[in-house]
Amino acid sequence: MLGSLRPRQVIYKHFSSFFSLAVRSWRFAFHQYFYQVARDAVLRFRPSISITPYHANVKESRFNVDFFKEFDVVLNGLDNLDARRHVNRLCLAADVPLVESGTTGFLGQVTVHLKGKTECYDCQTKPAPKTYPVCTITSTPSKFVHCIVWAKDLLFAKLFGDKNQDNDLNVRSIDAANSSDHSEDLFECRKDEDIEQYGRRIYDHVFGHNIEVALSNEETWKNRNKPRPIYSKDVLPEKLTKENGNMEKGCTADDASAMASLGLKNPQDLWSLKENSRVLLEALRLFFLKREKEIGNLTFDKDDQLAVEFVTAAANIRASSFGIPLHSLFEAKGIAGNIVHAVATTNAVIAGLIVIEAIKVLKKDSNNYRMTYCLEHPSKKLLLMPVEPYEPNKSCYVCSETPLSLEVNTHRCKLRDFVEKIVKAKLGMNFPLIMQGASILYEVGEDLEEDMVAIYAANLEKSLCELPSPVTSGTVLTVEDLQQEFSCSISIKHREEFDEEKEPDGMLLSGWVEAPAPVIEDNNKPVGNSESTSNALPAEDILETEKDVEIQEISEGTKIVTGKKRKLSEVFKGTAPDHSGLSYESRNHNQLEKLDVDDEDDELIISDDWESLTKKRRL
Repeated sequence: MLGSLRPRQVIYKHFSSFFSLAVRSWRFAFHQYFYQVARDAVLRFRPSISITPYHANVKESRFNVDFFKEFDVVLNGLDNLDARRHVNRLCLAADVPLVESGTTGFLGQVTVHLKGKTECYDCQTKPAPKTYPVCTITSTPSKFVHCIVWAKDLLFAKLFGDKNQDNDLNVRSIDAANSSDHSEDLFECRKDEDIEQYGRRIYDHVFGHNIEVALSNEETWKNRNKPRPIYSKDVLPEKLTKENGNMEKGCTADDASAMASLGLKNPQDLWSLKENSRVLLEALRLFFLKREKEIGNLTFDKDDQLAVEFVTAAANIRASSFGIPLHSLFEAKGIAGNIVHAVATTNAVIAGLIVIEAIKVLKKDSNNYRMTYCLEHPSKKLLLMPVEPYEPNKSCYVCSETPLSLEVNTHRCKLRDFVEKIVKAKLGMNFPLIMQGASILYEVGEDLEEDMVAIYAANLEKSLCELPSPVTSGTVLTVEDLQQEFSCSISIKHREEFDEEKEPDGMLLSGWVEAPAPVIEDNNKPVGNSESTSNALPAEDILETEKDVEIQEISEGTKIVTGKKRKLSEVFKGTAPDHSGLSYESRNHNQLEKLDVDDEDDELIISDDWESLTKKRRL
């Protein structure tokens, strides 16, 4: 099939763009990066072609709109929602077709996105990441994931991350400081103690003292099982070095491992409380011994072995305290890093489908574009389901420039919260420019003057209503990302109070109406638009890429709004769909039923009328 196009080199030139853009640095057993393995594999059967690999982040400024314009098609297989959205916007700005793809286990999909003709990657809303109330994480965990979040986002960040960042462990630290004969930061190593003494003090504080403080509030435990304080002296001998023996044997910063140091080999073994305690203290020791220069700037990375060991051990100790079942390092890493493990055969199928759609794009065979979905179980005796792409969602704020609305307490919310939680986290912008009329409130860029950098930094710490151009109810902000060449408008509405559990950010972004709510069959029983889809697809079956993927759980507050969609053939013909006056509910029985399942992201589609669906339609 590749040889059917002329000139042949064109195909491989653009086929290589997938590898050029697969810039995430996945390590294999022999310490080779993913892009190197992919390039070498292709060159084995086509040594004459040219492939330029990049070991970099796709969000770097050099991968701008001009860079994307060099390609006739972009084949995307990135591993997280934020990067996918970034590439989608660059492809829209460059007017370059995008072939999206992803797999998780036996599920997979390939979708085609063309500016102005099909829906873009952002046309379908993506399920919001699952969030947990702070009080649950810090005081009343009931699931192992609560312990992981506590160990990763609180304890690890407090010990090894930016000391200036707010951290909810400070609440308990202040309580402890007030009840002791010292008031300095309890998480700082003192001059008169060695690393082992420091580690034991931290251990006793977070797993012993803090639990006792929590137990003092009897009201909290009336309907809950009480946790038990755990102190190092009750679990470990006085001198760890005597028992461990090989703790001082050499290792480099890159391969520092508490497991290796302690002789623990199998990551799927379930460690005892004693083993978890030893791993925790040894990981802490190795961080200070081998990676001291990184302390203060570290963030958790699932590919950082020592960080995973520390978080696993800390989460297990906390779980033991609260009577929650312990997990192996392999399981804990999957939860902490949001990992769904890949199936090679699914990846191979999806890779082939990617190339098929790429060839259609290069041949400009638009009436035969298909979004193809790979299913775990046959439907109508078929595992692959191709469907026609849909037209752009007119309510999409990315490709249709629909204005957004933000409910926020303008007196309490700081500009920093708006930038981090809305502009970056929800809108996916990396280099934002925020304006009110002609007034610039915030800007990011390498060419900014120092005085302007200082002004914008000061603005970040001001509440919205205190900014030089005050942001109040009725204000309309313009937010741009110059790298993505993307802009949108946000109308501000002041709101006094928010539900801490349902709206933990203290802000509510709305105004983006998604296309028809998708659902799928469950055991051959159709799920209607008004019914719950919680049983239609397991939470784990969230589409990923060719490697690991960030899991996004659908929160209870996710709002699904139905609307109308048209297939791509209808868009090209310029005709409106004929529904013969039937209601949406009546039409739904013989039409596609879709469920947005996300690795971030994509759609799984089941058809009630497979025979008519698979017929090719000529323009």
